[in-house]
Amino acid sequence: MKKIFDKDTWQEIFSSIAQNKIRTIITVIGVLWGIFLYIMLSGAAQGVDNGFERQFQRISSNSLFVWGQYTSVPFGGFKTNRGIRLTLSDVEDLKNKIPEIQYIVARNVRGVFGSNGSSVVRKQKKGTYNIYGDFPIFIKVATKNIYDGGRFINELDIKLKRKVCVIGEKTQQELFEENEDPIGKFIRINNIYFKVIGVHKFVPEGGNFANDGDIHLPFSTYRKLFNTGENVDFLIVAGYDDIDIVQVENDVKKVLKKIHTISPEDNRAIGSFNLGELFKKIIKFASGMTFLSLVIGIATILGGIIGIGNILLISVKERTKEIGIRRAIGATPKAIKLQIMLESVFLTIISGIIGIILGAFVLSMINIATKELKDYPFTNPTVPISYILGALALMVILGTLIGLIPAQRAISIKPIDALREE
Repeated sequence: MKKIFDKDTWQEIFSSIAQNKIRTIITVIGVLWGIFLYIMLSGAAQGVDNGFERQFQRISSNSLFVWGQYTSVPFGGFKTNRGIRLTLSDVEDLKNKIPEIQYIVARNVRGVFGSNGSSVVRKQKKGTYNIYGDFPIFIKVATKNIYDGGRFINELDIKLKRKVCVIGEKTQQELFEENEDPIGKFIRINNIYFKVIGVHKFVPEGGNFANDGDIHLPFSTYRKLFNTGENVDFLIVAGYDDIDIVQVENDVKKVLKKIHTISPEDNRAIGSFNLGELFKKIIKFASGMTFLSLVIGIATILGGIIGIGNILLISVKERTKEIGIRRAIGATPKAIKLQIMLESVFLTIISGIIGIILGAFVLSMINIATKELKDYPFTNPTVPISYILGALALMVILGTLIGLIPAQRAISIKPIDALREE
C-alpha cells in the first residue's frame, strides 16, 4: 500500500505518460468515448421513460379508450357503414362480463373528435371551450387537481341534474377578472346558466388527454343540455394493475360487438386506443436502449483499454534498458509490476471520469433544451449513480487486468539482457 502512494512511483508514471503524449491521448479518447456513449444512451433511455411518465402520469397506465365507429361488413340484417353509438347500458354489461375491469367511465364531449366547442359567456367576456359530460368516477381514472375551496362533480349532482360545472384554469383567466374567485359565480353555456363549483389546475405535464380550458358538467346535465339521450361518445376502461390490458381490450370489443350486433370479423366498427399497451412498449424500448448502451459502452471501453495495454507494451519495450538498470540496482519485480499496473489503472480511471463529466454535461444541456417542451415525451435524462459506479468499477477491473500483460512483460526481462538493449 505504501508503494502505491510513493512519490517516486507516481513521478515515474507521469514521466512515462509524458514521453508518449500523442499515443496516450488517442488511447484515452477511446476509453473516454466508450463511457461517454454509455452515459448518453443510458440517459436517453431514462429521458424517454421519464417523458412518457410525465405525459401520462395523471391517468391510469393500465387503461384503454373505446368508441363507436362504422361497420365494415354487413351483419345481422344490417348494411355496411352503419354508425355504432355506445350507450350507458354498455357500461354495466362490460363490468358484469369482464371481471378484470377495475373502473369504467362513460364520457360525452363537445369540442373534440371533429366537433365544435361550445360558446361560453361570463358577463361581457366569452370564449369557445370543450365541454365534457362526466361522472364522479372519472377522477379515479384520470386525476384532476382542484383548487382549494372547490370540488369535482359528485353523485348528488348527477342524481339532481344540477346545473353546475368545473372549469379549467385557462377558462378562469379568460372569463373572470384577475384575483376574482370564480367559485359560486355563474357562466352561461348555450344560454343556460351554470354555477362554478371548482377549478382544475393547469398541469403542464399533461396526463389526462384534456387541457386547462375544458369544462366538466354532470353527465346527466350534459345529456339534457345537448339532448344526447343514452348515447356515450367514448369509454375509458381501467384494468387492475396485474392484468393483461391487451386481452381486456379484445374482451371489451367482443362484448360490444355482441351487444350492438356487429360481425366478429369487423375490425373497424369499434375503435380503441390502448394506453396500457403503449406503456409496455415504452418500457421495453427504454429497457432495450439501456441494454444497448451497456453493450456499446462496454465494447467501446474494452477497445480503449486494450489500446492502453498496447501503449504500455510499447512503453515497456522502449524502457527495457531503464527497467534493466532499476532491476540491477535492487528494484524488485513486484515494484516494477505495480508501477505498470498503476499506470494502466490511472489512465483508465482518468478517461472514465472525463467521459462521465462530459456525458453529464451534455445530458444537462439536453435537459435544459427540452425542459420547456411540455408536449415532447423526453425529460430529465439522468443515469442512476449505481450505473456510473458500476461502470467505473468495471473500468478499474479491466484496467488492472490489461495492465498485467505489459507488467508481466516488464518483469520477464532479465537485468543482464535489458542492459545489453540498445
